[in-house]
Amino acid sequence: MGGCLKTGDGSLALYKTYLRWLAILILMFNAASIAGCATAPNGFTVITSPNPIATTAKTHKIFLAGSIEMGKATDWQAEIINALKDTNAIIYNPRRSDWNRDWKPELSDPHFKQQVEWELAALEDADTIIMYLAPNTQSPISLMELGLYARTDKLIIYCPDGFWRKGNVDAVAAKYNIKTVSTMDELIAAAKLRAH
Repeated sequence: MGGCLKTGDGSLALYKTYLRWLAILILMFNAASIAGCATAPNGFTVITSPNPIATTAKTHKIFLAGSIEMGKATDWQAEIINALKDTNAIIYNPRRSDWNRDWKPELSDPHFKQQVEWELAALEDADTIIMYLAPNTQSPISLMELGLYARTDKLIIYCPDGFWRKGNVDAVAAKYNIKTVSTMDELIAAAKLRAH
């Protein structure tokens, strides 16, 4: 590479292209780690869409269902992830940092379709579904997921006062013997019990 910085033979342009690609790879690796695609030494893993789900993994898998509402709800998922990082669980987190509000909620939009199909597959694959229904949100998708999994033993629900359909959620939980908790700390403790 003795003459790679000469400008007349295109080597400088090639070198700059190489550096750009290297920077892109580093950014992609960092983004994957932030998104939770990397596995911690104890086996704890966070998987977000559109990354493949871990269907063959023997580890306990937890889906984080509940309020997102295009960022209206706080990032409660980060709190759960942080609290469970000492387990060897696999966490399916549907909250995406790269979500684009311009994607249409129609199956004809490939990004939307990919997200919905990922969530359905991850819900089905999960051993536990923890659901937080935040006050002052409506969370219609979460309510649909509650209906889909009410008759299973997968759900743990935290639905505090202030959620617009708390009465309906409480009635469904009572009817189908779904575990409910009263605080975020109790939700974390219940998830930890299932993860170990």
